[in-house]
Amino acid sequence: MTAGRIGLYAFLLVSAVFFLLPFYVMLVTSLKTMPEIQHGSIFALPSKATIEPWIVAWSKACTGANCDGIRVGLLNSFEILVPSVILSIGLGAINGYALSFWRPKAGNIVLTTLLLGAFIPYQVFIYPLVRMLSFVSLYNTLPGIVIVHTIFGLPIMTLLFRNYYEAMPADLFRAGRVDGGGFWTIFFRLILPMSGPILVVALILQVTGIWNDFLFGLIFAGRQHLPMTVQLNNVVNTTMGTKAYNVNMAATILTALVPLVVYFVSGRWFVRGIAAGAVKG
Repeated sequence: MTAGRIGLYAFLLVSAVFFLLPFYVMLVTSLKTMPEIQHGSIFALPSKATIEPWIVAWSKACTGANCDGIRVGLLNSFEILVPSVILSIGLGAINGYALSFWRPKAGNIVLTTLLLGAFIPYQVFIYPLVRMLSFVSLYNTLPGIVIVHTIFGLPIMTLLFRNYYEAMPADLFRAGRVDGGGFWTIFFRLILPMSGPILVVALILQVTGIWNDFLFGLIFAGRQHLPMTVQLNNVVNTTMGTKAYNVNMAATILTALVPLVVYFVSGRWFVRGIAAGAVKG
């Protein structure tokens, strides 16, 4: 154990505590009663754990005029998440495949334009998008919010897949061409089956980004399709009188469960995908 190794472990330990401490506070607070929260320490374990705040957060908390809990936004979030993830990853994979192997004319210009769009703040696009979606009767609709998430996911997805495919041996593509494969045949039968690591990376990035989105969900989803993040904001900000911190903490954890599960289940494949060339170039 050298001094450098001890320092490295100490830094990692401090970093882990720094990131895990807020989650610990949220968890223990969600298991306490309000009198215990008001008269106890924020870091203390609950003297008698209760799941009542979780029940209230899930099915009884008020989100504005309705008191149906945060569960109302769960189905809405999945209705937004699933098509948005499939479309953005699918189109990004096709774009990356075309730009890396087929190399169309002005392909670099298209990629540069996509990347420039990714660096422009979202707020710049909000009003034009509202006007455009209103013109085609898609504003405040489920297809409208799916289109918005798909468009804003395309730049990073195209870059990820393009760099991953650039690292593949070009001989595989040439062999497919020699065997008579066309654009779609090579993509579905040769390239896509070899894209497992980068698909996991793209899945984690898109699921996390779309599920945690608040701005687009608030503006484009409409009242009938508000996601859990917007419902969480409504739970926290519509409390009358004393704030129910235990209910708010429980609602926050419930909202974050899907990204947490995705990370825990596919975390090692995420690292493998990054190491396999996801950010090469």
